[in-house]
Amino acid sequence: MASELIPDIDAEYRQIREECALLLRERAVISARGPDAAEYLQGQITNDTEQLDPGSGCYALLLDRKGHIKADMRVLRLGDGDFQIDTAPAAGPGLLKHLRTYMIGREVEVDEVERVLISLLGPGSAAATGLAPGDEMDFTEARIAGADCLAVATDSGLDLFCEPAVAATVTEQLVADRAVPVSEAAAEIARVESGRPRLENEMSAGPMPAEAGVVERAVDFTKGCYIGQEPVARLHHRGKPNRFLRGLRLDGPAASGDPVRLGERDLGTIGTVVTSPASGRIALAILRKEAEPGAEVSVGTANGEVSASLVPLPFIGGEDL
Repeated sequence: MASELIPDIDAEYRQIREECALLLRERAVISARGPDAAEYLQGQITNDTEQLDPGSGCYALLLDRKGHIKADMRVLRLGDGDFQIDTAPAAGPGLLKHLRTYMIGREVEVDEVERVLISLLGPGSAAATGLAPGDEMDFTEARIAGADCLAVATDSGLDLFCEPAVAATVTEQLVADRAVPVSEAAAEIARVESGRPRLENEMSAGPMPAEAGVVERAVDFTKGCYIGQEPVARLHHRGKPNRFLRGLRLDGPAASGDPVRLGERDLGTIGTVVTSPASGRIALAILRKEAEPGAEVSVGTANGEVSASLVPLPFIGGEDL
């Protein structure tokens, strides 16, 4: 039996934090094109697409009519009537179906496109590519190893989109330029430390934007109507969320889905738990409002209970990468 290759998480973590790491990621990519594309997207998602300049983008959400998150996405304005949207693979089919369902009567074409996403993580990302698109979500066209790529600034480095046929060539060039491949597990540590929730983990139960802690990034309260706007606006202006995204420092092993309690009160469940070389055992969870930073809680595990303290987010910010 072949032995399983176990990643050196400590070394990969240092690569992400100090130099330039490379990770191939799966994303569903959708194209929205046509004279009405900007106006159409404006009425479907939470952020402002009409005010985006070509070469810029935004983070946005698709909600249901009660304001619960169905998908999160990155929207890039390639041209006046040309947008690229990428989302989690699990959300891709639903988002594509939604956008196709409501496009009737508008001059817009919505199609799934094949793209490979190569993420560069760490402060050496710009040096490895010679690219610095600007602020997060800004992007530029680039040629790497003779292949056309779209280079998008992220909170932790660069995301490169390319055609599947050239992905191997681009990856080989990046590795030659000192980008070191790392595992998804190492990248997850950096994500959790930055306090950013993930659709498949923290947001899988469909929280409202305020509960997931993404309002500032994902919601524009000055734009026109979109699906789910009324409950989101009402909560923002008149109420307080019943749940909040929290960080936990754990005193022992735990797993995704483990219940969190404050005394006898159920608060929610663990979304993601990682063991960081710098931060120790940490986790993200969307918990009821009774659980405030500084509180001591218990986490039910397969082997009993472990204690945890709630701490402010982020553990370590993406800007520290």
